Amino acid sequence: MLSKVTLDDIRPIAIGAGILGTGGGGNPYLGGLHLASVIREKGPQTLIDPFALADDALVCVAGSIGAPTVSIEKLPEGTEMLRALRLLEEHIRRRFDAVAIAEIGGANSMQPLIAGLQAGIPTVDSDSMGRAFPEIQMSSYLFGSDAQVAPYAMVDAADKAAVVPAAASDLWGERIARNIAVSMGARAGLVACMMTGAQVKQSGVHYTMSLAHHLGERVIEAQERKSDVPQVVADVLDGRVIFRGKISDVNRRTTKGFARGWVRIDRFSNDDRLDIQFQNEMLIARINGAVVTTTPDLICIVTEEEGEPVTTEVLRYGTRVAVIAAPAPAQLKSEVALEVVGPRAFGYDVEFSPLPGGVIGLRPDTSDQRGYCS
Repeated sequence: MLSKVTLDDIRPIAIGAGILGTGGGGNPYLGGLHLASVIREKGPQTLIDPFALADDALVCVAGSIGAPTVSIEKLPEGTEMLRALRLLEEHIRRRFDAVAIAEIGGANSMQPLIAGLQAGIPTVDSDSMGRAFPEIQMSSYLFGSDAQVAPYAMVDAADKAAVVPAAASDLWGERIARNIAVSMGARAGLVACMMTGAQVKQSGVHYTMSLAHHLGERVIEAQERKSDVPQVVADVLDGRVIFRGKISDVNRRTTKGFARGWVRIDRFSNDDRLDIQFQNEMLIARINGAVVTTTPDLICIVTEEEGEPVTTEVLRYGTRVAVIAAPAPAQLKSEVALEVVGPRAFGYDVEFSPLPGGVIGLRPDTSDQRGYCS
C-alpha cells in the first residue's frame, strides 16, 4: 500500500479515483491540480494503514458537498477543508488525530489528502463507500458502526460557515447539509462523522487510496502499451465490460444540490442501446430496457481508447466510451447497507442482484497478480 502521496502519485490516483467514483465525486483533473499545489508547498502527505490507528484516536472525514456540474465552474478557494476542520475542532474542543476519506471518487479522494497536509495530520487509507454516493448518510462509517454524521462543519469559498451540532438522524443531517450547500452556491467544504480509530477499523472500506493508485498505474501502463484499456480496468476491479459505443444523448440538470439525469449510449456494432440514470453517480444501467447493473455495484464510464474516466459533468454527445460493471465492496451489500445504498433507496423498484467477486476493500498484496488479496 502507499505510505506517502507525492506529486508523481497524483495522476494515477486521479485516474483510478475518477473511475471508482462511478461518475461522481468531483472532477479528478481539477482535484489533482489543487492537491499538486498543496504538495508543492508542504511536501508529500502521509497515508497510514487504518489498522495502525490507535483505538482511541479521533478521526473525521473531509470532502466537498454539492453538484459536480457546479464544481467545474465554481473553483474552490483552497482552504475550505482546513477551515471546516478547525471550526469543528473548535466546537468539540479537541484536535483530530487523522482524517479519513468520505468517498474514494474523483476529487473527493484528494480532499482528505489536502486537508491532512494543511492541518498537519495523516490521511487514513480507508473510505466509507469504495466508490462515490450523492448523499452523506450513504456511508459505511455510519451504517457499519454507531458513529453519527453530526456534529459537522461546513464552509464555502468566501466567509460563510456553519456548524450543525446535532441531527435527529443521519438522513436529516444530509437534508440540513444539502440545504446549507445550496445556500452556499451548490458547493461547500464539509468535515463530519467523528469516529474513533476502532470505529474506522470496524466499518471502513479499507485501502481504497492504494487501490485507486494501483488502478491508475495499470491504466497508464495499458495506454503506453496500446492495450485494451477498458478491459484492463475491468480486470483490475474484478468486473466486466458490459457495453462499448457512442454517447447519443444526455439529459442533465442541476437541481436541489445534485446533478441528475440520464445518458444514452448506442453500440458500435448493432442497434443495442444502453441507458444509465444518475444522481451525481451512475445508479442503474439498462440494455434495451433490461436492468443489467444497479447500485451499489459500480457502473463506470471510461473513454473507449484511453480508458480515462468520464464523470457525469463531462458527458458529451459523440464521445466513444466503454461501460464497466464492477462488484461493490462487501460492506455495501448487507441488508442494513442496502436500505441506504440499494436501488430502492433511490426510488427504483428493482431488486439488487450482486455481481460476483470483488477486490474493493481488500488488503494490497504485491504477490497477487491483481495487486489485492483477502
